[in-house]
Amino acid sequence: MIPLEGFELQEIKTKPITVKQLEEMKKLSGSYESLFSRRAKKYKEMGLKDQNLSEKDYQQFILDHYTFLKRPVIIIDNRIFIGSSKKIIESLLDYLNKKNS
Repeated sequence: MIPLEGFELQEIKTKPITVKQLEEMKKLSGSYESLFSRRAKKYKEMGLKDQNLSEKDYQQFILDHYTFLKRPVIIIDNRIFIGSSKKIIESLLDYLNKKNS
């Protein structure tokens, strides 16, 4: 369980991410592709699996529809944690424990 105290939460369905926010996330993660969710229904519906997407494509899809942003995205001290895999959550919790000890 991720402790939410002290985090600023953004409901991206009603308050979409901005170009500036996405650029900052890309700067921290290294690519738009790393922020892109292939689990989104629209990914299959739009046949994107069969296309060779560029970084610009990933950026535009994320900006066009919130479902393409892999979630959660957590930014702490210029570090970014993307997604909900066990490995990512463990890494986040380790970082929080070290930071708070």
